[in-house]
Amino acid sequence: MMTTNNKNTFLMLCFFAASALTAPTACIAGPDSQLALGRSLTPEEIQARDIDIMPDGHGLPSGNGSAAEGKGIYETKCMQCHGVDGKGASAAALAGAEDNNAFPFTTDPHATRTIGNYWPYATTLFDYIRRAMPFDSPGSLNDDEVYAVTAYLLSINNLIDEGAVMNAETLPKVAMPAQHR
Repeated sequence: MMTTNNKNTFLMLCFFAASALTAPTACIAGPDSQLALGRSLTPEEIQARDIDIMPDGHGLPSGNGSAAEGKGIYETKCMQCHGVDGKGASAAALAGAEDNNAFPFTTDPHATRTIGNYWPYATTLFDYIRRAMPFDSPGSLNDDEVYAVTAYLLSINNLIDEGAVMNAETLPKVAMPAQHR
Protein backbone atom coordinates (compact mmCIF):
# COMPACT_ATOMS: atom_id res chain seq x y z
CA MET A 1 0.00 0.00 0.00
CA MET A 2 1.31 3.43 -0.94
CA THR A 3 1.65 5.97 1.87
CA THR A 4 0.57 9.59 1.44
CA ASN A 5 4.19 10.78 1.24
CA ASN A 6 5.05 8.16 -1.38
CA LYS A 7 1.92 9.00 -3.33
CA ASN A 8 2.75 12.74 -3.28
CA THR A 9 6.33 12.05 -4.37
CA PHE A 10 5.08 9.82 -7.16
CA LEU A 11 2.61 12.48 -8.36
CA MET A 12 5.30 15.19 -8.30
CA LEU A 13 7.66 13.02 -10.35
CA CYS A 14 4.91 12.35 -12.86
CA PHE A 15 4.14 16.08 -13.09
CA PHE A 16 7.79 17.02 -13.68
CA ALA A 17 8.24 14.24 -16.24
CA ALA A 18 5.14 15.38 -18.13
CA SER A 19 6.28 19.02 -17.91
CA ALA A 20 9.67 18.15 -19.37
CA LEU A 21 8.04 16.42 -22.31
CA THR A 22 5.92 19.46 -23.12
CA ALA A 23 8.46 22.19 -22.27
CA PRO A 24 8.66 25.00 -24.80
CA THR A 25 11.69 24.74 -27.05
CA ALA A 26 13.05 28.06 -25.79
CA CYS A 27 13.76 26.34 -22.45
CA ILE A 28 15.67 23.46 -24.00
CA ALA A 29 19.41 24.05 -24.23
CA GLY A 30 20.73 24.50 -27.74
CA PRO A 31 24.21 23.78 -29.08
CA ASP A 32 25.56 27.20 -28.01
CA SER A 33 24.19 27.14 -24.48
CA GLN A 34 25.46 25.37 -21.37
CA LEU A 35 23.41 23.52 -18.83
CA ALA A 36 26.16 23.81 -16.21
CA LEU A 37 25.64 20.20 -15.21
CA GLY A 38 28.57 17.97 -14.36
CA ARG A 39 32.03 18.50 -15.77
CA SER A 40 34.12 17.38 -18.71
CA LEU A 41 36.09 14.18 -18.26
CA THR A 42 39.84 14.45 -18.02
CA PRO A 43 41.95 12.61 -20.61
CA GLU A 44 42.97 10.15 -17.86
CA GLU A 45 39.33 9.40 -17.04
CA ILE A 46 38.54 8.83 -20.71
CA GLN A 47 41.56 6.55 -21.12
CA ALA A 48 40.55 4.50 -18.06
CA ARG A 49 37.14 3.80 -19.62
CA ASP A 50 38.38 3.29 -23.18
CA ILE A 51 39.01 -0.44 -22.85
CA ASP A 52 37.12 -1.88 -25.81
CA ILE A 53 38.77 -4.66 -27.78
CA MET A 54 38.21 -5.04 -31.53
CA PRO A 55 37.92 -8.44 -33.25
CA ASP A 56 41.33 -7.91 -34.87
CA GLY A 57 42.90 -7.45 -31.42
CA HIS A 58 43.20 -3.65 -31.53
CA GLY A 59 42.99 -2.44 -27.95
CA LEU A 60 44.32 -5.59 -26.28
CA PRO A 61 46.52 -4.71 -23.31
CA SER A 62 49.99 -6.02 -22.58
CA GLY A 63 50.23 -9.13 -20.47
CA ASN A 64 49.79 -12.85 -21.00
CA GLY A 65 48.36 -15.98 -19.50
CA SER A 66 48.29 -19.73 -20.04
CA ALA A 67 45.52 -22.28 -19.71
CA ALA A 68 47.29 -23.84 -16.71
CA GLU A 69 47.28 -20.49 -14.90
CA GLY A 70 43.70 -19.87 -15.97
CA LYS A 71 42.44 -23.18 -14.58
CA GLY A 72 43.26 -22.13 -11.02
CA ILE A 73 41.66 -18.71 -11.47
CA TYR A 74 38.61 -20.34 -13.08
CA GLU A 75 38.23 -22.79 -10.19
CA THR A 76 38.43 -19.95 -7.66
CA LYS A 77 36.38 -17.26 -9.36
CA CYS A 78 34.25 -18.83 -12.10
CA MET A 79 33.44 -22.46 -11.35
CA GLN A 80 30.77 -21.71 -8.75
CA CYS A 81 28.57 -20.29 -11.52
CA HIS A 82 29.82 -21.96 -14.71
CA GLY A 83 30.49 -25.43 -13.30
CA VAL A 84 33.38 -27.87 -13.43
CA ASP A 85 35.27 -27.58 -16.72
CA GLY A 86 32.77 -25.00 -17.97
CA LYS A 87 29.92 -27.49 -18.28
CA GLY A 88 27.40 -25.10 -16.69
CA ALA A 89 25.78 -24.66 -13.31
CA SER A 90 23.68 -21.67 -12.25
CA ALA A 91 25.16 -19.79 -15.24
CA ALA A 92 25.57 -20.86 -18.85
CA ALA A 93 27.84 -23.63 -20.04
CA LEU A 94 31.07 -22.27 -21.54
CA ALA A 95 32.52 -25.49 -22.96
CA GLY A 96 31.04 -27.56 -25.71
CA ALA A 97 32.86 -27.42 -29.02
CA GLU A 98 31.19 -29.56 -31.65
CA ASP A 99 33.00 -32.29 -33.59
CA ASN A 100 34.56 -31.07 -36.83
CA ASN A 101 33.85 -27.45 -35.92
CA ALA A 102 30.14 -28.04 -36.53
CA PHE A 103 27.77 -25.14 -36.14
CA PRO A 104 24.63 -26.83 -34.69
CA PHE A 105 22.36 -23.78 -34.93
CA THR A 106 21.65 -24.39 -38.60
CA THR A 107 19.63 -27.47 -37.66
CA ASP A 108 18.80 -26.88 -33.99
CA PRO A 109 18.07 -23.28 -32.97
CA HIS A 110 17.86 -24.42 -29.32
CA ALA A 111 21.37 -25.88 -29.20
CA THR A 112 23.45 -24.69 -26.27
CA ARG A 113 25.60 -21.71 -27.22
CA THR A 114 29.14 -22.10 -25.93
CA ILE A 115 32.50 -20.50 -26.60
CA GLY A 116 33.45 -23.44 -28.78
CA ASN A 117 30.45 -23.38 -31.06
CA TYR A 118 29.02 -19.87 -31.02
CA TRP A 119 31.51 -17.09 -30.23
CA PRO A 120 33.03 -15.68 -33.42
CA TYR A 121 36.15 -14.00 -31.97
CA ALA A 122 38.49 -14.93 -29.13
CA THR A 123 39.13 -11.23 -28.55
CA THR A 124 35.44 -10.72 -27.77
CA LEU A 125 35.74 -13.38 -25.08
CA PHE A 126 38.66 -11.47 -23.52
CA ASP A 127 36.70 -8.20 -23.69
CA TYR A 128 33.62 -9.72 -22.07
CA ILE A 129 35.54 -11.41 -19.24
CA ARG A 130 37.49 -8.22 -18.58
CA ARG A 131 34.37 -6.06 -18.33
CA ALA A 132 31.75 -8.34 -16.82
CA MET A 133 33.31 -11.18 -14.88
CA PRO A 134 33.28 -12.49 -12.27
CA PHE A 135 29.61 -11.78 -11.82
CA ASP A 136 29.95 -10.71 -8.19
CA SER A 137 32.90 -8.35 -8.85
CA PRO A 138 33.12 -7.38 -12.53
CA GLY A 139 36.36 -5.82 -13.67
CA SER A 140 38.30 -7.21 -10.70
CA LEU A 141 40.61 -9.45 -12.72
CA ASN A 142 43.90 -7.96 -13.88
CA ASP A 143 44.90 -8.30 -17.54
CA ASP A 144 47.16 -11.34 -16.94
CA GLU A 145 44.29 -13.11 -15.14
CA VAL A 146 41.92 -12.31 -17.99
CA TYR A 147 44.40 -13.69 -20.54
CA ALA A 148 44.82 -16.81 -18.40
CA VAL A 149 41.07 -17.45 -17.97
CA THR A 150 40.55 -16.80 -21.68
CA ALA A 151 43.31 -19.31 -22.48
CA TYR A 152 41.74 -21.89 -20.16
CA LEU A 153 38.30 -21.48 -21.73
CA LEU A 154 39.71 -21.73 -25.24
CA SER A 155 41.64 -24.83 -24.17
CA ILE A 156 38.65 -26.67 -22.70
CA ASN A 157 36.84 -25.96 -25.96
CA ASN A 158 39.74 -27.60 -27.86
CA LEU A 159 40.50 -24.37 -29.70
CA ILE A 160 44.10 -24.01 -28.47
CA ASP A 161 46.68 -26.37 -26.99
CA GLU A 162 46.85 -26.56 -23.20
CA GLY A 163 50.35 -25.08 -23.26
CA ALA A 164 49.51 -22.11 -25.47
CA VAL A 165 50.07 -18.65 -24.02
CA MET A 166 47.54 -15.96 -24.89
CA ASN A 167 48.61 -12.34 -25.30
CA ALA A 168 47.95 -9.40 -27.63
CA GLU A 169 49.70 -11.19 -30.51
CA THR A 170 48.39 -14.74 -30.12
CA LEU A 171 44.78 -14.16 -29.06
CA PRO A 172 43.55 -12.54 -32.32
CA LYS A 173 45.00 -15.47 -34.27
CA VAL A 174 42.80 -18.08 -32.58
CA ALA A 175 40.51 -19.59 -35.21
CA MET A 176 36.99 -19.69 -33.81
CA PRO A 177 34.58 -22.19 -35.45
CA ALA A 178 31.70 -19.69 -35.62
CA GLN A 179 33.73 -16.85 -37.15
CA HIS A 180 32.64 -17.48 -40.72
CA ARG A 181 29.12 -18.79 -40.14
